[in-house]
Amino acid sequence: MQFVIVAKDGPGSETLARRMAARPAHMAGLRDLKAEGRIIDGGAMLGPDGAMVGSVVLCDFPDRAALDAYIATETYRREGVWQDITIYPLRRVDWAALMAPTHAE
Repeated sequence: MQFVIVAKDGPGSETLARRMAARPAHMAGLRDLKAEGRIIDGGAMLGPDGAMVGSVVLCDFPDRAALDAYIATETYRREGVWQDITIYPLRRVDWAALMAPTHAE
């Protein structure tokens, strides 16, 4: 199953410092999950000043329980960076079918 994680960072100036301190471990975990095919794409959400204020992750896990197990161990959640996490099931666009010619040219 594919999901979208929208994780907003907690308030306060100390959150950005926690984010930056935890970032190497967070990125290493994402690299491993990408190699396993669990992470599709993602990135940091930016505030009006360009500072990181959260994350969006497109991912693929066998089921919601497996996703929840990942989130329980996710560095940013564990370190108190992600404070408001919303998860949505995702149905991705079939780009190959969408881009295929509809008739012979």
